[in-house]
Amino acid sequence: MTRIDTFGTLPDGQAVQVITLRAGELIARVLTLGATLQDLRIAGTPWPLILGSDRLEAYLGPLLWCGAVVGPVANRIGGAAALIGGQLCRFPPNDGANLLHSGTAGISGRLWQIEEARSDAVTLACALPAGCDGFPGNRVIRARYAIEAPATLALTLSAETDASTLMNPAHHPYWCLDGRAQTAAHRLQVAARRYLPTDAQCLPRAPADLTGDARDLRAPRRLGDLPLLDHNYCLEGAGLRPVARLWSDRGPCLTIETDAPGLQVYDGRGLDTAPLPGLMGTPYGAHAGVALEPQAWPDAPAHDDFPPITLSPGQPFRQQLRYSFAAPPAAGDSAAPLC
Repeated sequence: MTRIDTFGTLPDGQAVQVITLRAGELIARVLTLGATLQDLRIAGTPWPLILGSDRLEAYLGPLLWCGAVVGPVANRIGGAAALIGGQLCRFPPNDGANLLHSGTAGISGRLWQIEEARSDAVTLACALPAGCDGFPGNRVIRARYAIEAPATLALTLSAETDASTLMNPAHHPYWCLDGRAQTAAHRLQVAARRYLPTDAQCLPRAPADLTGDARDLRAPRRLGDLPLLDHNYCLEGAGLRPVARLWSDRGPCLTIETDAPGLQVYDGRGLDTAPLPGLMGTPYGAHAGVALEPQAWPDAPAHDDFPPITLSPGQPFRQQLRYSFAAPPAAGDSAAPLC
């Protein structure tokens, strides 16, 4: 039986609902606001695996984007402008002169409609009118969360449009697998030989080889030993494949599979939810979670050699994502290679 409850009420009086999914060892809670993964738990672990809050106001402020499906274009568009179908489209900037996660009218801040719900899966839909925040096309974006026993949460993102537009939605959870206040003890491994260096505005430059770079994550590295991270990793391979692994000295090991070409890794240094509490009862501070966001490469319209993010009528968008949990490698064991 599907459990759907009222999570809170928006300032305009609309109700935000929360859907609880259960199967195998996992319990997930999903909000209709932004198709947000609000909580995720695994049997035998007495803390949540992601950052979140039981208070709606947190998602209207310091937890903006946390756990949400962001878009329709995740990450940055330089100069808040792009050529789409030969026409220059301008967007309201919200990150200096640039656009980040599609701005205030993005899908993460909208109420999604429940299309189908059962005890272990839910499908949510968000309709965007043509011209919303400057993007052309009447679009429908869907997110389907499903728990697969024993311990996998699968997310499928899909979209369609009636006019040429840009489409690059991404899931934006912050992970903390060991229940501590910071993720420094976590080890992260990413299947990427290249990444995108950034300029002072966090806009990407041409891909660079990670060999000899302190950000090379082909072998697992402690997050506490890494330089500042807010970068896209250019993932190896194609199709649905394992691209990242995260674990600590306690709690489960997370393996991420996706068919996306990139993984944005953000170390969470800007997190600060005070005075609003997180799921552990206290506010989150810097490095309380690490964001791992499968997506296309940022600022793609400005780079002809980046994977394109144009979506045309009759060519639906689809992206698969799987979060699977298992026991972490034993102390002293090396993790299996991802690439």
